[in-house]
Amino acid sequence: MGSGSELLMRRRAVKALIALIPLLLAVPVHADWQLDPGQSQVQASITQLDGNAPQTHHHQVNNLQGDISADGTLRLPLRLSQTDLLTRFGDLPPWVGLLANTTLVTLIAQMPPERLDGLDIGESMVETLTFRVQTDLINQEESVPLRFTREGLNEVRVTHAEPMAMDGRALMANSTVRTVLSLLGYQEIDEHVPVTLNALLVNR
Repeated sequence: MGSGSELLMRRRAVKALIALIPLLLAVPVHADWQLDPGQSQVQASITQLDGNAPQTHHHQVNNLQGDISADGTLRLPLRLSQTDLLTRFGDLPPWVGLLANTTLVTLIAQMPPERLDGLDIGESMVETLTFRVQTDLINQEESVPLRFTREGLNEVRVTHAEPMAMDGRALMANSTVRTVLSLLGYQEIDEHVPVTLNALLVNR
């Protein structure tokens, strides 16, 4: 009797689990969101001040990589190899190649993933994220209004909700960035560096 009763209970437990599977699949869970490098880029416009007249040049930062952890921490490391700066050199000095994968700066912000999970397809929201710029020499904060638009079940487009810019003085304070810009002919740049963001967050 005991073994028969135990077998019946196991069967009921298995049936209960099978019945729960559709429910578990239907319940929204907090996703781990990450940037799609192939569809995430930034354009920065740098105005050179050390010539006869100010000249503005446009530069790309491609293959943005970063993710939002379960606790809502967004980390966005930026490396020299993600920029178009290297392609503007002729013959690269060997040490520049060694720096290609060096992280120039890391941007850190808080973005509750449940806010993204709660967006319906086609719905947008604006969140002002406070980014911290972390390097060995710089510890700076900047508030950036961003627009998040859900384009699909697992895709959220990120653009800037208002015009945004980087601090040229902070860029020149980074020794690696300053050295690379100097090699490109930038000795002095405008403190206002407009930035255009177009990125895609995907649900792993």
